[in-house]
Amino acid sequence: MSDIKAQIKGFRIGEKIRALRQQKRMTLQELSALTTLSKPLLSQIENEQVIPPLATLLKIAKGLKVGIHFFFEDESNRQKYVLTKREDLRETIPRQNEGDAARPYAYHSLAQGLRDKHMEPFLVEFEKREWDDKLFFKHEGDEEFLYITEGELDFHYNNEVIRLRPGDSIYYESSQPHGWVAVSEGRARAVAVMYTRE
Repeated sequence: MSDIKAQIKGFRIGEKIRALRQQKRMTLQELSALTTLSKPLLSQIENEQVIPPLATLLKIAKGLKVGIHFFFEDESNRQKYVLTKREDLRETIPRQNEGDAARPYAYHSLAQGLRDKHMEPFLVEFEKREWDDKLFFKHEGDEEFLYITEGELDFHYNNEVIRLRPGDSIYYESSQPHGWVAVSEGRARAVAVMYTRE
């Protein structure tokens, strides 16, 4: 198992999905219908055979009627704050394929373990590549905020393309098709905050 997969396994995402689905007395087929994700894919996620990208986790969260923060909470954590040191950052949602398009970014959780959050903050690293419409995705009822700290990004939102540079930020409804690609040489990074209306 790769280091990244081992780190994700620490979140027990698949185990959490299965336990909540069973608690709600929901079959895999019912969850599949609610999320538009295939039953085999959901089974692989529950059995920790597939690490779901963030867009897939959002669909599952909506289907199970929980916020995205549910997957990153530590049930035993009673702290009122979480401190993330830069040396403790780890890739929690790795780059991987969804459909035919490899997602050109990786997420690092900035509030790992804290319970009952309404927002989920991440440090996101983007890789340079050509835009492909397969990189568009959307999820209902969520809002997102992105603040660029390094490099340049092209933010695709519906039919618009917006160039973002360090110090720029954008707040948007994620129910519209959106996606990003880095356009500068070297690393592009941003702080992203997701808010899910439950």
